[in-house]
Amino acid sequence: MQPETHARIKDLRSTLSTIEKVMDLDALRERARELEAQAGDPSLWDDPAHAQKVTTELSNVQARLKKVSSLRSRIDDLPVMYELAEEEGDATMADEELADVAAQIDSLEVQTMLSGEYDQREAVVNIRSGAGGVDAADWAEMLMRMYTRWAEKAGHKVDVYDISYAEEAGIKSATFVVHGEYLYGQLSVEQGAHRLVRISPFDNQGRRQTSFAEVEVLPVVEQTDHIDIPDSDIRVDVYRSSGPGGQSVNTTDSAVRITHLPTGIVVTCQNEKSQIQNKASALNVLQSKLLEKKRQEEKAEMEALGAGGNASWGNQMRSYVLHPYQMVKDLRTEYEVGDPQKVLDGDIDGFLEAGIRWRMAQQQEA
Repeated sequence: MQPETHARIKDLRSTLSTIEKVMDLDALRERARELEAQAGDPSLWDDPAHAQKVTTELSNVQARLKKVSSLRSRIDDLPVMYELAEEEGDATMADEELADVAAQIDSLEVQTMLSGEYDQREAVVNIRSGAGGVDAADWAEMLMRMYTRWAEKAGHKVDVYDISYAEEAGIKSATFVVHGEYLYGQLSVEQGAHRLVRISPFDNQGRRQTSFAEVEVLPVVEQTDHIDIPDSDIRVDVYRSSGPGGQSVNTTDSAVRITHLPTGIVVTCQNEKSQIQNKASALNVLQSKLLEKKRQEEKAEMEALGAGGNASWGNQMRSYVLHPYQMVKDLRTEYEVGDPQKVLDGDIDGFLEAGIRWRMAQQQEA
């Protein structure tokens, strides 16, 4: 085994040991035992919502323990793989395994940085088209596809709550929830303005067009958040759901629009056939928005006292350039990729990890 390879394996062992301490494996194992006991209680499903929460958390805890155990085992196997590789005169498989283990540990290390108050939550993602006309609406739809593709590849379920289609192409806005553990912590670094530069497919003269879309990421609220919304503070409007071109999706007034009168925040939901279900989903999104508003106000108060950090990442946090060259670059982290199509197909893990590390550095400096 080459000295540099030996040193790299040693570094990986050390990094994984640090991760194990941060994760507190003993506490995780104890939590798994508690959840297993609850899951084995026949009365658990008397409360389906609570039962779902217990089984989901159990699955997540078991998956985290299994991942750490698997990585430890794979690191221990690497020296043997390199010994066999030396005998065969081909270290390709061993090098590939080393690279994959390193990438997995790097990803796990980033997850340990997600220790914010809401980082463990599921994520509500809102996308709105900005400046750029029909290109901006098309760009907003491309971003939605990017995030949903990323979620699907990672095995996360996506529920689309509302889509407002633009007249010519694309969408004016969309709201969807990505289900899974630590998704708010991961996706919150995507919040901000995303810029697209390309030859417009909607311009018959083939001119270059710059368009913008805004991404907002909120934590899904839980019952313990206590966001009180009096009935007198909201106005509920119902209407028929519609799809592209205004075609009727159903023949009942099941879609719901909720206006929060004190703040002017408007939330719509039309993905369910039942008006009651749509209202419940819309209220959840409204609570997420109010929770985020409260968090931002508290953060602003702290910053006014000199205790806060950088509250804004700027109006333009990432550029996606398809012409005259090919590149996606994050303007905060300087992380860049020369294959925009791969990124638009959902390969954004590198940007997420770089964003999380950047945010951690900003917090440490503050």
